[in-house]
Amino acid sequence: MNQEFDFEPAATALETVVCRITDDQLGADSPCADTTVRDLLAHVVDLTEAFRQAATKEAVGGSVAPSIGAERALPGDWRTRIPAQLKALVSAWRAPDAWDGVTEAGGVSEQAPVMARIALDEIVIHGWDLAKATGQPFTATAADLAILLDLLRETPTAGTPGLFGPVLEVPTEASALDRVLALTGRSADWTA
Repeated sequence: MNQEFDFEPAATALETVVCRITDDQLGADSPCADTTVRDLLAHVVDLTEAFRQAATKEAVGGSVAPSIGAERALPGDWRTRIPAQLKALVSAWRAPDAWDGVTEAGGVSEQAPVMARIALDEIVIHGWDLAKATGQPFTATAADLAILLDLLRETPTAGTPGLFGPVLEVPTEASALDRVLALTGRSADWTA
């Protein structure tokens, strides 16, 4: 199977946000309930590596469910580690065989193209979360948002426990980003 989409635009958007986060913002609330910027960055450290391993299939049979929250320490090198891991993830998913067969991340097995879409969702949504929590602009490409709208279109109204809050209503003229956010239980006008 040929590569279905490229992670670079989403990874670059997340990297841009991460590189602008200051130490005094680490304790700030984020749109993820009971999760600070520090907690979310620690989650991003984990997910960027987990989804790189999903592309290479090296995690099959050995991945574990992610932890998010204060119990997960933020590595001291997060400012360089996250960008490096994002670049490695982009590179790994550019390999044609990354899109073949079944792979695994976070203790979940899935067809590789589905796992890639889940990875894209994590990168885009948490990029927006971190941008919103730290007062930064955030953009996602129309192509990436179309992929995410397709992925999330059947999200139950009550949400997906452990992943997304209840789906929010948005006006029919809402932007694609606002509709994606609503499907994950996030309001585009969230404030701390």
